[in-house]
Amino acid sequence: MATTKMYLEIVKKIRSIIMEDGLTTGDKIPSERELSDRLHVGRSSVREALRALELLGLIETRRGEGTFIKDFKEHHLVEILGTFILEQDKTKTDLLETKCEIEKSCLLLFMKKADVADYESLKNLIEKNPERTDFFKRLFITVNNSLLLRIWSLVNSYALIIAKGNMIENGVYMELLEMLREGQLERVLMLYEKYFAEFVDRKQT
Repeated sequence: MATTKMYLEIVKKIRSIIMEDGLTTGDKIPSERELSDRLHVGRSSVREALRALELLGLIETRRGEGTFIKDFKEHHLVEILGTFILEQDKTKTDLLETKCEIEKSCLLLFMKKADVADYESLKNLIEKNPERTDFFKRLFITVNNSLLLRIWSLVNSYALIIAKGNMIENGVYMELLEMLREGQLERVLMLYEKYFAEFVDRKQT
């Protein structure tokens, strides 16, 4: 147990160093030796932590060059974890319910915060027949709540694994837009429940 805690602490500290140094995707991280010196731990412990991060696809080692930060979107961490986390129907249902509640909260925030330009921008997106994810991502970006966007992005990533896709017609998006513009919250929520609420795809279980 103590070994596991030590290992996790090293991973957390490496993450802190990456943030402190202002490193982003594609940047080279400090060497194993430098990390060992900065963290005051053995190189073998640092090596194990880096190996775990590499297995998760968060970093990559290039022979003769060093270790670099990868774009998390390139790997399948969400799918890998999803096979372990989303095994029970109750968990899947809870996940989709959570996603729906977050999205409905975002719709309410959009009604409160959006200006004329925001509505016009959303209308332009709708005219391009967006995917459901792209539509809601635009809403979250518009309400300018980065924490809410991060939470939704993670939940949505898991939901895409288990939810049966529901195709949204362009006319539904436009109807929703007008309801939002007119401040008809009750009708907005009713339309959301009718067309946007998702359910577990039993074929995935």
